[in-house]
Amino acid sequence: MSVRFLIIGGGPAGNTAATYAARLGAEVVMVEREIVGGAAHLLDCIPSKTMIATGGAMTLGRKSAGMGLEEMQPEVDVEALTDRIEDIKDHLSNSTTELLVSQGVRIIKGSASFASPESVVVTTPDGATEVIEFDAAMISTGSRPRIPDWVQPDGERILTTRDCYPPKIFPTNVCIVGSGVTGVEFVHMFESFGAKVSLVVSRQQVLPGKDPEVAAVLEDDFLRRGVRLLKGARAESIEREGDEVVIKCDDGRQVRASHAVLTIGSIPNSDGLNLEAAGVHMDGGGYIPINHHCITNVEHIYAAGDVSGKLPLSSVASMQGRKIAEHVMGLHTRDHRHLDYDKAASAIFTEPEIADVGLAEAEAFAHGRKIRVTKVPFSATPKALINNDARGFVKIISDPATGVVLGGSIVGKHAAELISVIALAVTANLKVSDIVESLLVHPALAEALAEAAE
Repeated sequence: MSVRFLIIGGGPAGNTAATYAARLGAEVVMVEREIVGGAAHLLDCIPSKTMIATGGAMTLGRKSAGMGLEEMQPEVDVEALTDRIEDIKDHLSNSTTELLVSQGVRIIKGSASFASPESVVVTTPDGATEVIEFDAAMISTGSRPRIPDWVQPDGERILTTRDCYPPKIFPTNVCIVGSGVTGVEFVHMFESFGAKVSLVVSRQQVLPGKDPEVAAVLEDDFLRRGVRLLKGARAESIEREGDEVVIKCDDGRQVRASHAVLTIGSIPNSDGLNLEAAGVHMDGGGYIPINHHCITNVEHIYAAGDVSGKLPLSSVASMQGRKIAEHVMGLHTRDHRHLDYDKAASAIFTEPEIADVGLAEAEAFAHGRKIRVTKVPFSATPKALINNDARGFVKIISDPATGVVLGGSIVGKHAAELISVIALAVTANLKVSDIVESLLVHPALAEALAEAAE
């Protein structure tokens, strides 16, 4: 008899678990209330990266003189950009849906609420209900932008990230509140489209928790581009005054802008699931704690993605989904490698790009761990000079006794792609000598990786 596997939420975790479990013979039902592919993924992440790519093309045009071309001043076509965002979103959602359906996955558009530890009630948009019973269930309902109680977004001047796309207009003067990953990406995005940008930074550096050397490179670039950084300031109110917004900070400073964008984190979509009926526990922040198999406190109910409180990365969510499918279908009794969150690569799509993986230099020093740190600037790499962009560096952290690669950071063009080499080394416990002895392409930015591994 097939395992009845229920998945609540069709984002990266949900669709990966569904397709993998279906191939292994499970009877899979997926409940998704918004869009197959995930709301946070397709209505937030993908649109923002699309706009960043378009902004990057505009910036490249402005820098064309450095490539031996006449300088260009490209202008954005808002309608064409909107169509581009919608086309990419629809393509990704439709292709995912087609794959799932071809594998026999039943997709129900609606909201699920637990009725017991073995069943849910699904309510469809037309109000109809259906009881779904299951042998195993996975909760992967994602997250949504956090809105503090001191501000009320209006979708016009005071915006959440999801209010920014498809773009209705481009702000001429925008203040970004929050200097984490999303905040700095929005600074880069809006500035590349020609806006005057201010950034409220609650700490003394952007990207708190990241390598200070990495953050410093980004700060220098922001300042060069005319971005105003309000360090050590916490926004405490945002009010509209006519066609402006006024952002007031706790230290008395304030910013006037045409628009304000909130980028101060997210909250899990765990409300409305009636988890109490299933006996599933949440922590104080609404996240669902899991063990190394992604199992909640109820042994046949799993959680994955943002709602699990682990790293809020699509790549992590997808791998959680795969591991859960393996566990549901009993494959964990064979050779099985648990997901190691400390080895997850991440990237920030600013200019220059930032990417890192594994052990951070500051973290090692904080714990008194001996490490070997090697760093090579891209300015020493021929391809960076050819690209007319020699900003940034490659940093590799290794064990001084064994040479095993423990982590690394990259700041520069295509950092999100290049970090994959270091991520593979970290995951496979490769040594710096393995990178050094690889015969890489010349000229290529990847040569800096081999040089940093010397």
